[in-house]
Amino acid sequence: MSPALPFQTAKQLASAVRKKKIGCLELLDLYLARVEQHNPALNAIIAMDVEGARKRAKAADRAVKAGKKLGPLHGVPMTIKESYDVAGYPTTWGFPPLKNHKAEANALVAQRMIDAGVTLFGKTNVPLMLADYQSFNEIYGTTNNPWDPSRGPGGSSGGSAAALAAGLTGIEAGSDIGSSIRNPAHYCGVYGHKPTWDIVSPKGHAIGGRISEADIAVVGPLARGAEDLEIALDAMAGPDEIDGRGWRLALPRPEKKRLRDYKVAVLLDDRHAEVDQSVQDAIQKLADFLAKNKVKVSDKARPAFDTAESQEVYLRLLRAATSARMPDDEYEQARALLATLPAEDKGTLAQMLRGIVLTHRDWQALNERRHRMRLAWEAFFGDYDVMLCPVAATAAFPHDHDPDRVKRTLVVNNKKVPSFDQLFWAGYSGVTYLPSTAAPIGESSDGLPIGVQIIGPQYGDYSTIGFAKLLEKEYRAFVPPPAYAA
Repeated sequence: MSPALPFQTAKQLASAVRKKKIGCLELLDLYLARVEQHNPALNAIIAMDVEGARKRAKAADRAVKAGKKLGPLHGVPMTIKESYDVAGYPTTWGFPPLKNHKAEANALVAQRMIDAGVTLFGKTNVPLMLADYQSFNEIYGTTNNPWDPSRGPGGSSGGSAAALAAGLTGIEAGSDIGSSIRNPAHYCGVYGHKPTWDIVSPKGHAIGGRISEADIAVVGPLARGAEDLEIALDAMAGPDEIDGRGWRLALPRPEKKRLRDYKVAVLLDDRHAEVDQSVQDAIQKLADFLAKNKVKVSDKARPAFDTAESQEVYLRLLRAATSARMPDDEYEQARALLATLPAEDKGTLAQMLRGIVLTHRDWQALNERRHRMRLAWEAFFGDYDVMLCPVAATAAFPHDHDPDRVKRTLVVNNKKVPSFDQLFWAGYSGVTYLPSTAAPIGESSDGLPIGVQIIGPQYGDYSTIGFAKLLEKEYRAFVPPPAYAA
């Protein structure tokens, strides 16, 4: 039985348009009506161009009527993360001094999705400078989780995931340097894909006119279906016009078509980022299902490096990558705070501060360590196809807007732990460029979505998405949040 129309996948929506079961304008108006009804309580979509979108939907209807060749997402209404440039829309990254800034051209990902046929009609909320596991800022306010409005939808692509889960849009695009695609997908019960680093051009996804590509950071899709991730990645991926003169992207397609063909490693917990039992139980339940269905599953297989090293290298390279966009006063505050900490302090805060003030010589040393871990992952994937692990330590957590993020905590197994610990699960694959797909696999005892992170080898994007497609078919698919299912 197909889900209700607003919750169908982008592929299903595009199919309905092609088969003339619904018109492009009719479909857009359906979502606009839902936005009017539900968005005030969610605050997921923070900017719209209704008149322009309806004009484009009418043109899309004319193309269908004329029998023209249609893109794979023709007529699918789409919103996009606020941090992407879209001509005529604000691009602020939630940063108050940019409140009145409007983009003059489309980001490459936005344009490629438009070329694939989407009807882009709005933008979704983000945290300040995309630097939070929640999505709130002084310009647009707070986005709520459609499963429980007292909780956040994740960040920084929180508006994207909330809008998808609530049936307010057909497909989305986010960005990820610290699990900013994966965490919102997990917290809101949708699908998200963090691509292999550098296979999707981030052109037009930058603040302050920056044009250089950031280390670790990627852009990629979110959706209500795993196959939508594949369709969107097909559209998004590949070099920009300069790099395209010299290289073409040729990602391998998975040869394995059944779950039982896969060799799967499972990691439930780590001493650097304790995972709540509810999340561990959901992943273990999935592992038991796989084993019962003749999948080779190992709970011991690991890449040959210490996770303490992985965490250290990631935290320092992460903050080195993001320090370039820090205001000078914040940079100096970080330098001063680091000077008060003992050299032997290996805590998360200390490592992040060291990353902010990293010298280029030290960056090169960390980069060498990163590439040794990258080779260890490659050797690991000689024996296993995917690694299953948590996306985050808990399900969606209550709003916490304490401006001192160092003081924020999460409750894990009835204990308060630093919220920064979540970064371990972001960096485990992210620092070494690997693709990761987040897929919904269950709910906690209090009815919150839980996802799994599917890590694959470098350039194995279609394999991790392919595994998610099989889970969607044989284990669990997207489930709408009850308050929005009607």
